[in-house]
Amino acid sequence: MTRSTRRDPDDPPAVAIVGGGAVGVTSATDLAARGADVTLYDRGDLAAESSGRAAGILYDAYAEDVDAALAARAMERFRAFDRSLPGFSFTPCPYVIAVREGDSDADAVPSMVDRMRSHGRDVSVVDLAALAERFPVAVDDLAVAAVAEGAGWCDPASYVAAMGDRARREGVAVETGTAVSLTEDDATTLRVEAADGSGTATREFDAVVVAAGAHTAEVLADAGATVPVVPYRVQALTSDVAYDGPMVYDATAGVYLRPHPTGLLAGDGTEPFPADPDDYDLEGDDWFVESVTATVSERVDAVGDEGPSVKRAWAGLCTATPDGDPLVGPVRGDSDAACDGASRLFVAAGWQGHGFMRAPAMGEHVAEGVLASLDGVGPGADESPWIEAFDPDRFDGDESFEITEGMSVEGRSGE
Repeated sequence: MTRSTRRDPDDPPAVAIVGGGAVGVTSATDLAARGADVTLYDRGDLAAESSGRAAGILYDAYAEDVDAALAARAMERFRAFDRSLPGFSFTPCPYVIAVREGDSDADAVPSMVDRMRSHGRDVSVVDLAALAERFPVAVDDLAVAAVAEGAGWCDPASYVAAMGDRARREGVAVETGTAVSLTEDDATTLRVEAADGSGTATREFDAVVVAAGAHTAEVLADAGATVPVVPYRVQALTSDVAYDGPMVYDATAGVYLRPHPTGLLAGDGTEPFPADPDDYDLEGDDWFVESVTATVSERVDAVGDEGPSVKRAWAGLCTATPDGDPLVGPVRGDSDAACDGASRLFVAAGWQGHGFMRAPAMGEHVAEGVLASLDGVGPGADESPWIEAFDPDRFDGDESFEITEGMSVEGRSGE
């Protein structure tokens, strides 16, 4: 038997989304499309933080069952949005996974590809000479390479802006430049600071979804909820080198690259230590620029010995969890009120660098899960849509763990 947890079941459920990145704005849109009364809060502008600084690489080449299913749904929606979401475009582009000679990960690639193919993915290990003939990619130092044909790229900021416009059309109240915090006595009551600084008010909701990226842990802490989500810094750059080849992930160097409207975009993955989301360097480091441009020069034949001319280098934040899987679902706080509202306070964070590419699927999943929970169908119920592997309650919240790169052969293989 289920029991609604809504304050007034006769009214549309009132849901607050905290965080205006890709997952937050997609969740808001999908909730509103299902009849919820949604307010989206962001202390800055939409896509002002991690989503706006993402690489925009999109693929469904995963070996693990849950990841493969989410990636397939995300890619399906990205392609549909290319036709139906004004202001957004998706560019199909093959994705090459390359591993150098002497790298122990090379032995894992064939079995990883077999598992991807078992999910219906158009991925294959390729002959290196044939790869060099097809694409402007250097292969002399490679041990193995695979190509995922069903990949692509987009501009993350344009996705968030376009989805924000759709959210407004669906009736979402989008409150940017507005700081909010949870109250300790009721985990679904928000303190809302007026955008003009004129004062603070409180608003009650049937549910609150915290999708605040690197700020997630501090937002949830206001309600006595502790989650092991740790932000870490990543970097990327763009150059004006002419490049129309595939996206490439040089797994040995930990460097990815893709075509970009100005020429080429490249990044290097992870700085494996926590970053302060309110005080980190937004600019790319000199060592990063030197290292990545050297790798790009080695991997892309078209670049030449002098390397690409860098137009811009920047840093953003990703979020890590102890096991590399996100925290998505109901979260409990320490107070009695927060515990009573356990099925009304939700988190969606800890993407390990894959948040943007999963956003269309995760937004849909959050919307379905929140509405099911409000109707009394929570985690553990046979009909619950929540993914057990992402249950926030699988951790105590105070775990210490090592930050590892989210984009890796190991991460795709599911081993």
